Amino acid sequence: MTATIVYDPLIPLSLLIVVTIIALMGVIIAILRGLNGWPLRALAALVVLGALANPSYQQEDRAPLSDIVLLVEDESASQRLSDRPQQTSDAATALAAQITARPNTEIRRITVPDGAGDAGTEMMAAITDALAEEPRARIAGILAISDGRVHDADLPLDLPAPMHLLMTGKQADWDRRLTVRNAPAFAIIGEPVTLTLRIDDLGAAPAGETLAPLDISIDGEEPLTFRVPIGQDLELPITLPHGGRNVIRFSLPQAEGELTDRNNSALIQMNGVRDRLRVLLVSGEPHPGGRTWRNLLKSDSSVDLVHFTILRPPEKQDGVPVNELSLIAFPTRELFMEKIDDFDLIIFDRYQRRGILPSLYLENVANYVRQGGAVLVAAGPDFATADSLYRSPLGLVIPATPTARVIEEPFLPKVTDLGQRHPVTTDLPSNGDWGRWLRQVDVADPQGNVVMQGVDDRPLLVLNRVGEGRVALLASDHAWLWSRGYEGGGPQLELLRRLAHWMMKEPELEEEALTANADGQTMRITRRTLGEGVPPVTVTAPDGSTLDIELTEGAAGLFEGVYQGPEIGLYRLANGDQNAVIGLGPAAPREFVETIADAATLDPIVSALRGGVVRLEDGLPRLRDVRIGRPAAGRGWLGITPRGAYETRDIRQTAILPGWLVLLLSAALITAAWLREGRR
Repeated sequence: MTATIVYDPLIPLSLLIVVTIIALMGVIIAILRGLNGWPLRALAALVVLGALANPSYQQEDRAPLSDIVLLVEDESASQRLSDRPQQTSDAATALAAQITARPNTEIRRITVPDGAGDAGTEMMAAITDALAEEPRARIAGILAISDGRVHDADLPLDLPAPMHLLMTGKQADWDRRLTVRNAPAFAIIGEPVTLTLRIDDLGAAPAGETLAPLDISIDGEEPLTFRVPIGQDLELPITLPHGGRNVIRFSLPQAEGELTDRNNSALIQMNGVRDRLRVLLVSGEPHPGGRTWRNLLKSDSSVDLVHFTILRPPEKQDGVPVNELSLIAFPTRELFMEKIDDFDLIIFDRYQRRGILPSLYLENVANYVRQGGAVLVAAGPDFATADSLYRSPLGLVIPATPTARVIEEPFLPKVTDLGQRHPVTTDLPSNGDWGRWLRQVDVADPQGNVVMQGVDDRPLLVLNRVGEGRVALLASDHAWLWSRGYEGGGPQLELLRRLAHWMMKEPELEEEALTANADGQTMRITRRTLGEGVPPVTVTAPDGSTLDIELTEGAAGLFEGVYQGPEIGLYRLANGDQNAVIGLGPAAPREFVETIADAATLDPIVSALRGGVVRLEDGLPRLRDVRIGRPAAGRGWLGITPRGAYETRDIRQTAILPGWLVLLLSAALITAAWLREGRR
């Protein structure tokens, strides 16, 4: 029970001040005039002013409220290193016992897990949420058990009571960290790109070690090991071996005594792109389809095209002196002997043997294919003659045999069942919208994949792999009819573009491929195949465990599945003879960028209300009461500020100057003053 005097003026405070001034002036005038009743007049004025102030005697029935102490336990990934979990558990248990034993004190235990994604330790957000649920007037202190590695310390926070940090870890802890400071997302195939790496020893690292072994592997292959300096930026040139995604992994073996190896690796995913695609187009003679190939290849800004059309074969005798011809000689030796390996694709468009390219040169082209090159033969009537390219050394790699028959009749090209699954011909517009072609060279004994058919289901487009290279045969020279819109035209540009890029080994057009895309820790697996089905994909996690993922067919030849990775790191995928690697999340999460316990991040917050930092390896501090504004930490102790909060259950008010008393006193004093002054 508490009692106070409260005032509730009957008139506005400004008007009460005016009345007070008037009363004071009246008393002063009475004094100046020598009225000996002025003291009684002053007392009467005070009584009236007191009545206007309306004082009352207030009694409150209060119930004290307990103080609240927040006990914050950091359970993020960095807190699971070494013996920090045991330190945290022991300290939390002991502090909870101390708080519970204090009179009129409650405890609120808050657990701080890893932040969503790679956000790190969001302790300040957790404290803010806890304070929003409790009355601020009851918060007596905040005790945080953590390694000090908090990643939202810049969050604005108005603390109602001192905060203390009980720091886990040991002063003897040390760790080795690998970071990649510069890694472009794209690089040109065959050209070195420079990455910047750095290896640092953190904490109480052992002295004397200046070099560390660094393992480098690409796409999960056997790693190469180098010894690199510690504490220095390392400029490392890397050459990507293939187009598409290249997964590069840098790793350090775990050194004896270091806290963790989770920050000993870095995973870089870079896309390999070609600088320029170099294409050699040889047209045996001018014809309407020749410009189709030229326009297609020139429309792609990434293609460097060298185009030769044989306008005047050697056997042509027209009597024109050679020195008057404006034609240039075909540089056969330079193109087919010296610089053939510079080309990504060679196209023979209606070419026939005329003695311009000796057999030695054509044999060199066949070897070029076997060693990884690509040749496309767009066949016309010449392919069915005795001068056909098939009758040369190049015929050993051409994927079908001409029967010497040329079919001169309209037909509608159509995609085979196999072609519906092949990336070159899949998802082309419906056959009903296509125009007809008017000529086809009859071929037999196709090798490889027949993806399009013509007259009476005869092979029209045949694709094959020879050695390390690729070869394609288009058994018609009338694809240009589609580009001219004959009978509605057809997808000529898209078909020929895909065909050319498949031959130049673009990764997205591989008919047998296993790929995966990551979104956070969710992996979407895609398997493209020409087969009718695929076995489950075997996923190998960073810890070595394996799991088989069933795939379901969506589009023709395309199987997909989704896998939720249990942890971040490098995953290996295997399906038949196809393999792939992918990284989920960063190889070194934010929690492991800084692993040595340190209070620097939280020091501004702790110091703001004169809190303290204590290392748990030095012993658990005791708790004591301190007044608000006083130092809240000292040797071996931490302060809690009792708040004295209470709950008011009942209020009673009694007027000090009731109306009848005011009337009686004021009338008596005024009458007494009048009588006194009248006797004078």
